[in-house]
Amino acid sequence: KGCAEKCYFGARCRFLHDIGEYMAVKPADLGHSCVLFETFGKCIYGVTCRFAQAHLGDGYENIVNTDLAKQWEGKSLVRNNLSKDLQHQLRKRKFSFKKADEYLRGLAKPHGDSGKGGKATGLSTEEQEASNGTTPQEGLGDSPECPVLPEQGNDPKPDALQSPGVTGDEEASSIKTVGPVTDEDIIKLRSCEKKKLDIQGKLYLAPLTTCGNLPFRRICKRFGADVTCGEMAVCTNLLQGQSSEWALLKRHHTEDIFGVQLEGAFPDTMTKCAELLNQTIEVDFVDINVGCPIDLVYKKGGGCALMTRSNKFEQIVRGMNSVLDIPLTVKIRTGVQEKINVAHKIIPKIREWGASMVTLHGRSREQRYTRVADWDYIAECAKIASPMPLFGNGDILSYEDANRAMQMGVSGIMIARQVPVGALIKPWLFTEIKEQRHWDISSSERFAILKDFTNYGLEHWGSDTQGVEKTRKFLLEWLSFLCRYIPVGLLEHLPQKINERPPYYVGRDYLETLMASQNVDDWIKISELLLGPVPTSFTFLPKHKANSYR
Repeated sequence: KGCAEKCYFGARCRFLHDIGEYMAVKPADLGHSCVLFETFGKCIYGVTCRFAQAHLGDGYENIVNTDLAKQWEGKSLVRNNLSKDLQHQLRKRKFSFKKADEYLRGLAKPHGDSGKGGKATGLSTEEQEASNGTTPQEGLGDSPECPVLPEQGNDPKPDALQSPGVTGDEEASSIKTVGPVTDEDIIKLRSCEKKKLDIQGKLYLAPLTTCGNLPFRRICKRFGADVTCGEMAVCTNLLQGQSSEWALLKRHHTEDIFGVQLEGAFPDTMTKCAELLNQTIEVDFVDINVGCPIDLVYKKGGGCALMTRSNKFEQIVRGMNSVLDIPLTVKIRTGVQEKINVAHKIIPKIREWGASMVTLHGRSREQRYTRVADWDYIAECAKIASPMPLFGNGDILSYEDANRAMQMGVSGIMIARQVPVGALIKPWLFTEIKEQRHWDISSSERFAILKDFTNYGLEHWGSDTQGVEKTRKFLLEWLSFLCRYIPVGLLEHLPQKINERPPYYVGRDYLETLMASQNVDDWIKISELLLGPVPTSFTFLPKHKANSYR
């Protein structure tokens, strides 16, 4: 990176220190042009760049295009980065969660000093509650009545939520603060004073785990997506300051309406995480994932499981809403079991708890991403949700599907990862919907989209070996969905249905045939056309793939 400072590891260091020796063993460059150098006038990866010949001078000096570099000087293209100072505060648990702590104090006290209920003392839950002088309703858990703070910040707390022998005024005065008293200390922001989420009728790109990364969202924005959302982030990992989890919150400057999605199972971690993000990143809304069907999340009480844990669900929504200055949204499914819909019962409660919008996926957890989405049920729930906006989600693969969905009375549509996947199989679907046409996109145009994705990936993940292979990894993941697209010119009838799988076919040219292949070797061949040959050390295989990468 152009720094020739002293290495303090000395002879124990396992890295090379001589640039000439490094260049002698470095793999051959992958191309003659570096996207970072051409775009920004400087490549920060210097000699380690896999396209270094484009910007290395005599003596392996890193060339800088001064005029172009000045145009980008001081501009922040990607926001919501995790600073070292914030990461240190989170790891040392020195970050202040003032609002979250105030809300959590309003909830009933936990069972016992250990916070682990009867297991810590050897007593049952009922016995420990009796020894502490509390009732089951006062305990922190799924009690019949959820102990939450009142809607107005100036209202006194219910007697059941105050410490024995302490009045509300005494309890408030016992909270020690430092510095001058501001309006925020004594006046709670009313819901009508919060920022509004005005996305009525807009096209919403759903948070897509793994594939919904920043380079892919840039592709969708270019094709007309109005609202974008980061990949699902686990709240506990964010609170621990994990860099890999914070990377999911990054926002490109072209994403004008952007939100983040959080997953969690408990009000303390979710409320604290909401306050953390409210203070540290730039987003337009925060979404709660109550639709994730995978066992790893469900068995821990998160995702779809929250639909069966109404008290915890209420505590989470009210808690996050109380600490956020931006709108809070919720994404749910029709229910957990296949033939038992419960969303129509939950949606009025979500509105009452303070959420600004709800998104309903027209399938249950047991259906996962199979079967046809139930849009009649979505229409019924949209009426129940009014005046709260409700976005529908499921089986949108053409502009006709989008038109039918909008006629159901929903406020907008979310385009997500149905099988086959709407946005992942056709990122140009947003253009088709807005222009009300079927786009018979050619193989060369689709290849150009993949080329743009690789350039965006090299910008985002880096142009060194590690960045190139990470870009290749996500490109291969996307190609596993993209191969399911059937060119409009080959269809017997329009539009393509969401559950239709064609037989193997030959395209109108070699590249179209190659892109239609479901053989993983052909996906790798496409990646080699874009990023050069696959190194022998490269191995990447999601467990759900039938094939294996060589």
